[in-house]
Amino acid sequence: MTLRLHRDVDGPCLTPVGSIIAIGAFDGLHLGHQAILSEVRRRAEAAGLVPAVISFDPLPRAYFSKEPVPRLSGMREKAEGMTAAGIRELLSLRFDRALTEMSAEDFVRKVIVGRMAAREVWVGEDFRFGHRRGGDFALLQAMGPELGFTAHAVPPVIVDGERVSSSRVRTLLAEGDFAGATRLLGRPFVIDGHVERGKQLGRTLGYPTANVHLGDRVSPILGIFAVRIGIGDGPCSWPGVASLGFRPTVNEVREPLLEAHLFDFSGDLYGQRIGVEFVRKLRDEEKFDGLDALTAQMRQDEVAARQALGMNPILVEYPQEQRAPFHGSER
Repeated sequence: MTLRLHRDVDGPCLTPVGSIIAIGAFDGLHLGHQAILSEVRRRAEAAGLVPAVISFDPLPRAYFSKEPVPRLSGMREKAEGMTAAGIRELLSLRFDRALTEMSAEDFVRKVIVGRMAAREVWVGEDFRFGHRRGGDFALLQAMGPELGFTAHAVPPVIVDGERVSSSRVRTLLAEGDFAGATRLLGRPFVIDGHVERGKQLGRTLGYPTANVHLGDRVSPILGIFAVRIGIGDGPCSWPGVASLGFRPTVNEVREPLLEAHLFDFSGDLYGQRIGVEFVRKLRDEEKFDGLDALTAQMRQDEVAARQALGMNPILVEYPQEQRAPFHGSER
């Protein structure tokens, strides 16, 4: 069933028949989030109510932080994950000054009850909300009987002896532990987006790339990686090497750019959506003394990526004009 996405605090009730809701940031939709969503869907189906979520964008911690806060998922990825989990209504509130100044009690009455007609509210044990984080699980329990809902706290999911959290996933990714992050997410870490046209520098170097701009999204990882790429709705199965960063050698971007080179690929990727699954970090970004040094390093990166992906690492040396044509965005 199609998910409906809403952004505003004000407006009519979204679920007149009543809902069972989960509330949280839900960045990355890791195993802990999935446990809450699964319970919400199960109980909503049993009660004939609507499974729904209240979330926030930007992330609350990003709004208050003076430093950029990495995100595990963008809005589209979050919505797709909610849809797959069986959620029918997503109220992704704009986290702005007006919302931060709303008292916890007003949030309960206006949003949880007024907008969502909640019958059950599911949150993590450490959930806080409202002005100066004045609301918590105890407040939900206290207000629930008067307003017609019950409050429930979901215990944390434990993996490898530790609580699953978005912060822990970000830390593992930053450390290059993609296998560890996969265990917490329940799936590999993927960044996706639409291929945009570049300046075709990669083609002249023999390494054309599909370029995905991240916009204002802050990535939890930077560097050079062995990757697998999915095209359109297909699985991430095409082997390649990717860079994610600021291109220090050519100094052309002020925001992170994801550039993926698909091994032995020929086709047109302009405008298509691709997903890039990160398998292994090969190295950090670095600035080289000219394009010749950069190209030499790119060849070494290709060898390392092929080895990491279980491919034949031996490259046949041939002129770059004989490389397979690639009609995607070139860096």
